[in-house]
Amino acid sequence: MRLRFVLLVAVLASLGMLPPAARAGERIWSGLVVATNRPHPAVMPPRPMHRFHRTLQRTFGYNQFEVIGESRKTLQAGQAEWLAASKHFSLRVDPRGVARDGYRVHLQLFQDRQTLLETDATLSQSSPLVIRGPQIGAGQLLLLLVVQ
Repeated sequence: MRLRFVLLVAVLASLGMLPPAARAGERIWSGLVVATNRPHPAVMPPRPMHRFHRTLQRTFGYNQFEVIGESRKTLQAGQAEWLAASKHFSLRVDPRGVARDGYRVHLQLFQDRQTLLETDATLSQSSPLVIRGPQIGAGQLLLLLVVQ
């Protein structure tokens, strides 16, 4: 049975400035993150999430963020890359080129071999991409992509 979920793309803009253009050869951090509420959450989330931890808390209402899969890759146009992967989930990013406002990418989220999400997005250095995925137990799967 195909999971249904709400896709929420939150762009975290910095200081209201337009994001700088992405440059070829920049590295992308991608993470599969399980967001939950815990009585005693970890003090500091792993890098690079610590930069926007409070924004994630306010946006999604969770206090604990656990990275279950992550990757750092240099994206090249025309080369599909598998990025973050965990035991049951994987995220495929297909670079579509560099534009003035960032990287154009095609994203696919899989649970085991089943496609859960397929969308196009733009990544930029100052605006991490956050996508709300399906519920996982008492938590929520989040997909994060950050240009480093």
